[in-house]
Amino acid sequence: MLAQKTLDNPELMTDAEPAEVPPSPSRQEVRPAPTLLQRAARLFAAGPAKPGDAFGAPGQGRSLAISIVTALSLIGLWFLSTTAGWVEPLFLPSPTAVIARFWEVLTEGFANATLIEHTGWSMLRVFGAFALALVTAVPIGIFMGVNRIARGLFDPIIEFYRPLPPLAYLPLVIIWLGIGETSKIVLIYMAIFAPMALSARAGVKSVAIEQIHAAYSMGASRWQVVRHIILKSALPEILTGMRIGIGFGWTTLVAAEMVAAQAGLGFMVLNAAEFLVTDVVIMGIIVIGIIAYLFDLLMRFAERKLVPWKGH
Repeated sequence: MLAQKTLDNPELMTDAEPAEVPPSPSRQEVRPAPTLLQRAARLFAAGPAKPGDAFGAPGQGRSLAISIVTALSLIGLWFLSTTAGWVEPLFLPSPTAVIARFWEVLTEGFANATLIEHTGWSMLRVFGAFALALVTAVPIGIFMGVNRIARGLFDPIIEFYRPLPPLAYLPLVIIWLGIGETSKIVLIYMAIFAPMALSARAGVKSVAIEQIHAAYSMGASRWQVVRHIILKSALPEILTGMRIGIGFGWTTLVAAEMVAAQAGLGFMVLNAAEFLVTDVVIMGIIVIGIIAYLFDLLMRFAERKLVPWKGH
């Protein structure tokens, strides 16, 4: 019936739109297959949302405000307790006395070295040991996570000495390496090595086996799986281990500088404690805390840039 009307009225034939004809398979656009790296990148493209996104920026600002108020409250309580005479200056000097001592040590020095010299020696020892641990502990931790033989070889050694305090094996380090700078750096290195290696191993163990199987099914080699899948997935744990390790390094600094040191923040604190110069002791503790906190902020910034999917 419709065909008859169309034949009877030519205008319907001219005004009608032509039917769409699907392109033949030979004319369809042929897109190149994605490469292995592009496929691996897609696995990480759809990562989980940040936990902090549920609270938004106001939650972060509120946390910062609480931290500032807490710090100011502690300083105010310190100032009040010393000004009112609740605590003797020998046990807790006032903040003004500590600031005055800080300027004195900065300009005139203490124990034959200025504050900058003490800080420089301590940072050289701690960050030198940290760099050595970074290039050794992280690869060993990753190797322990992917290889059972390596895990059986290194795990008993690390787990044995990890709970020991540095003062326990300090005499042995001195006997083996002497009282020079090498023994100090090695002592700090041993304290940093264990948490960094164990964190790297834990990061490798947390990798989803589905990602590894998917990469192998796409033709990836073992090295490509380690580099593009395992290392990226373990990176949050590795960065956390670096933060923990540097904390152990600063903790061990005082023990390391007990051995024939001529300068350093730990040496300065110990020397001041022997002569009951409490303001220098508190000043040294504050300086160590500030340096460690600034490094921790740097590591947090690195986490936000390198592992944005982790959430903070």
